[in-house]
Amino acid sequence: MARSVRRWALDALAFAFVLAWAPAMALVHEVDGAPRDVPEPLLAADTAAWAAAAAAVWVRRRWPVGTALFLVALSTFSELSGGAMLVALYGVALRRPTRTAVAVGAAAVAAAVVFGLVRPEPGLPFGFNLVFAAAAGGVLSFAVLGWGMYARARRSLVESLRERAVRAEGEARAQAERVRLAEREAELVADRARLSERERITREMHDVLGHRLSLLSVHAGALEYRRDAPPEEVAGAAGVIRDSAHRALEDLREVIGMLRAEEAGERPQPGLDGIASLVGESRDAGMDVGLDEDVTAPGQAPGAVGRSAYRVVQECLTNARKHAPGARVGVRVAGGPGDGLEVEVVSGPSRPGGGASSGSGAGAGLVGLSERVALAGGTLEHGPRADGGFAVRAWLPWAA
Repeated sequence: MARSVRRWALDALAFAFVLAWAPAMALVHEVDGAPRDVPEPLLAADTAAWAAAAAAVWVRRRWPVGTALFLVALSTFSELSGGAMLVALYGVALRRPTRTAVAVGAAAVAAAVVFGLVRPEPGLPFGFNLVFAAAAGGVLSFAVLGWGMYARARRSLVESLRERAVRAEGEARAQAERVRLAEREAELVADRARLSERERITREMHDVLGHRLSLLSVHAGALEYRRDAPPEEVAGAAGVIRDSAHRALEDLREVIGMLRAEEAGERPQPGLDGIASLVGESRDAGMDVGLDEDVTAPGQAPGAVGRSAYRVVQECLTNARKHAPGARVGVRVAGGPGDGLEVEVVSGPSRPGGGASSGSGAGAGLVGLSERVALAGGTLEHGPRADGGFAVRAWLPWAA
């Protein structure tokens, strides 16, 4: 594996340390001044061992234990290879388990004792010489081993913190992705609810338009068949045709731009006149529902307004039955031509013993109501009440 720039720099520094070890030992002996009688062959072997130790520094990363034991063996007779041995001991402590590092350190202490036998310090008793060699070798060796173990522990801590940071970043990204998917799913649910409500409105308008056009056809056919009818009947039939055509055009304006999904078997949505029946059905089902109607000329309400009001009451009663069983529900419908139509449904908190709630739901029904009311040109507000209940208020335009 290729070395990085940092490793090249550290290896060069270690190599320079090994090269500087020889002049440093010479300087120590010169300051000491004690005469040393070392045979020439041993000095030559020491110099050769120094060169071999300097070369071994470059391979200590690949074979840390083998390199250290080789240099420990050289240190049994070579004084100049001591610096390289210390570098190798540091590498063993940094890259190998503590048990291995301690074993290599013990071998270094034993080598120091052998060195004291081969090259004793001049002027010292034999026994003291061995103790001094073992103590000096042990202090140096285990000091370097301790330094390497500390560096290894610190490196392990840094790696652990880095892994935790990477893992936390990954979890944060995953959480953000989950939130994004949840938001997207909520948007899709809302879009489906709006589309469903548009389709419902379109089907209703289709049926209403079919009814009005059939009236036009019937009255127009009657005029064609009875050409000798009195002027009063002709005028009345013409008025019915005009009124039906006007209402059909108003309904047609509301349905333009919407797509109709072909589904058979659904009857036209009731209007204002169906709210009382709707409340009655809810009472028969066991709900506590009150109705307050104050509508001026309810028969003149535009079809879209009446159907939207009916849908608001229907959806609110369904939600109250699902989410607040046993609660008191108040329905208020008020307004008239020129003032608009206001629909308010207020439910109280769920009563004890009223039954279990079926859950919070996704809110798609209210999204659909908002879409319907907005298409009719009105506004819708909804939200929880301070007493734990829920209120829905809708306003629908009603031209004079």
